[in-house]
Amino acid sequence: MDKAAAFHGNPAPGLIIGGYMVERAKSLLPAGTLFEALVETPKCLPDAVQLLSLCSTGNGWMRVLNLGRYAVTLYDKYTGEGVRVHLDPAKLEAWPEIKSWLLKLKPKAEQDKGKLLDAIRRAGDSILADRPVTITPRHLGKSSMGAVGICPVCHEAYPAKDGSICRGCRGEEPFAGMTPEPERRCLPELTALPVEMAVGRVALHDMTRVVPGLTKEPAVLAGQIISQADVQLLKEMGRFTVYVASDGEDASGFVHEDEAAKAFGRAMAGEGVRFREPPREGKITFFAARGGLLGIDRQALLRFNLLPGVICAARQGDLLVEKDRPFAACRAVPLFMPRASFEAALAVLKDAPLFQVLPLRKASAGILVTGTEVAGGVIEDKFIPVVRGKLVALGSTVAATDIRPDDRREIASGVRGLLAAGADLIVTTAGLSVDPGDVTRLGLLDAGLTDMLYGIPVLPGAMMLLGRIGETQVIGIPACALFHKTTALDLLLPRVLAGVPITRGDLAAMGEGGFCLQCKSCTFPKCPFGK
Repeated sequence: MDKAAAFHGNPAPGLIIGGYMVERAKSLLPAGTLFEALVETPKCLPDAVQLLSLCSTGNGWMRVLNLGRYAVTLYDKYTGEGVRVHLDPAKLEAWPEIKSWLLKLKPKAEQDKGKLLDAIRRAGDSILADRPVTITPRHLGKSSMGAVGICPVCHEAYPAKDGSICRGCRGEEPFAGMTPEPERRCLPELTALPVEMAVGRVALHDMTRVVPGLTKEPAVLAGQIISQADVQLLKEMGRFTVYVASDGEDASGFVHEDEAAKAFGRAMAGEGVRFREPPREGKITFFAARGGLLGIDRQALLRFNLLPGVICAARQGDLLVEKDRPFAACRAVPLFMPRASFEAALAVLKDAPLFQVLPLRKASAGILVTGTEVAGGVIEDKFIPVVRGKLVALGSTVAATDIRPDDRREIASGVRGLLAAGADLIVTTAGLSVDPGDVTRLGLLDAGLTDMLYGIPVLPGAMMLLGRIGETQVIGIPACALFHKTTALDLLLPRVLAGVPITRGDLAAMGEGGFCLQCKSCTFPKCPFGK
């Protein structure tokens, strides 16, 4: 109790119970075991471990994994075999003071701390439960800090694995007004002259003229010699002083915005991407060199935009882009970037291009319509024209079609027939709901479907299915695709044809933006759907 009060500030009930828990776990380990600790709550219990063992957060032998449970595990640091001890609510009926404390049945001000501590002392470890456990390999051993970098914003050391800047400068620090702005502290000495005195001098950067509703374009370009005719124009633009180049200035520690933009363009552009030089207004614009699916390294884009003095804006990734259409732009924010900031930005881009435009393969598709009412001629099929139109629009062809009743054997047979016809993409329609007669999914499984992903957080199209049979890709379309012009199929078919791997995590991420507004006049993809 004295040690608890000295270490913790007061003999907290949770700390005292934690003492019993640690002692119980230690007593159940084989003698001589070199152990580490895993604590499942940050409340009080970690202090008990640090008081009664050599394990602490500082030496890395104790980990707090906040699962919200009052439990501690001591385990062999090499094998992971150990004992988990927890406070068992089922054993508290005989100890109402402890139960009331644990379950917060009465406010803290109404608790009798003396009675509570006395109950804890008398209960001892009788209110605990234990069981043997084995820690998974990924939780064994110390986690290394890894490489250490210098944050380009605050210039302090931090674990490089945290990203391009430290977590504090990303916005996680709790201080108001603490984020430094290094660009304001270290700019080269620039020559600024009244426009009348700048005649005959070389402009240091593009100067943009804006006419509301009509135009926004550079009126004077970087490197241009300023003429007498430019003086009045610059004044009309609100520029009464301008920066001009000077041979006597030392800018060796800095990179001009145009040079930075060109370097970023070369690093960001991957296959199927081109950019226009020279930069305009310090900006490089990226264009699709071919039609296809826009691929973006989202994590690299985030790391780049976290850095000071640079920005890159792009269209939504995983959507189709047309040849020669712009889709992204990048620029340095200051006229001159500190070289350290410039190199930090390039380091983010060193592993792989940021953008690529993936070509869509020309699939030879097989379409399988399922439904007893269609196969029996009760109603006319409308699915094949819809699906064929979407495939042809993306450059694919239809090798064969088939219509089968809602029978899993018939559906499996139909799939095999399409494969025999040379289909390298199979699209099935309908039969994917929860109705007992909808057996398309079962028929596909009978035909050899693997890697199945069923259900997607997109409306319309929630019952969509993805998978493969051997090397043949399979897409299952729910019946809603017959009614709605735009569905989950329009979001996923381009990805499938571009060969982009699709995981459950990828589908889960589509939930934001996956709700179609079902406008009377559909403008997809010029709308929020899929974004």
